[in-house]
Amino acid sequence: MTRRRWIADEVSGTRAVLVGDHANHLSRVLRARVGQEFDVTTGDQVRRGRISAIAQDRVEFELGAEVPARFAVQVTIALSIFKFDRMEWAIEKCTELGATRIVPVIARRTEPHLASAAARRVERWRRIALQAAEQSRRVSPPDVSDPLKFKDAVALPGSLRIVLSESETSVMLIEVFQSASRQGEVVLALGPEGGWTDEELKSFQDAGWISASLGNRILRAETAAIAAMAVVIAEIE
Repeated sequence: MTRRRWIADEVSGTRAVLVGDHANHLSRVLRARVGQEFDVTTGDQVRRGRISAIAQDRVEFELGAEVPARFAVQVTIALSIFKFDRMEWAIEKCTELGATRIVPVIARRTEPHLASAAARRVERWRRIALQAAEQSRRVSPPDVSDPLKFKDAVALPGSLRIVLSESETSVMLIEVFQSASRQGEVVLALGPEGGWTDEELKSFQDAGWISASLGNRILRAETAAIAAMAVVIAEIE
């Protein structure tokens, strides 16, 4: 039977620890007991872990043999901030699909009250990404960065930088991967509800980004993020 995977909060030698809500979920919700075995990720490794102690807000593991793990493709999602409930869903699903970094972006059409509140949501977004990473048996959660202003998002580094645009009619996202090198980090930029402004699209173009489309349908922001991530993983894994 496949063992559930946990991402350690603390690691020291052959011991790993879950703390806080993370530990409470395992001990109280899942009713784990001393002696049970799980997979535990310890940074860049996955190891067999046997629970050695359970205390309030703390679960300790004794680490054993390394468990083989697949190489993670480097994919950054620059996700323009939109309604928080839908954005949380997008973060969860993009994490399950393998995004290695998620960058919230304050775009021109980001609603002002969402932009001003975004910094206070980052810790929640990180918890969502952590839980989704464990559920999908990843080695580590994606890095969820603090919100970036648009001008800083345009400067994000990557070997293949693609901006999804509703106004693009000639280049499909899948075609970009069929014709471009697949080496290095992929960066995908997705606009907010209402899409990118013409000025923003020109900024992307001037900075060397490739413009691509997901097709003729107009998708919600969270649907576009998940569809784009699925295309990327299908083409480069």
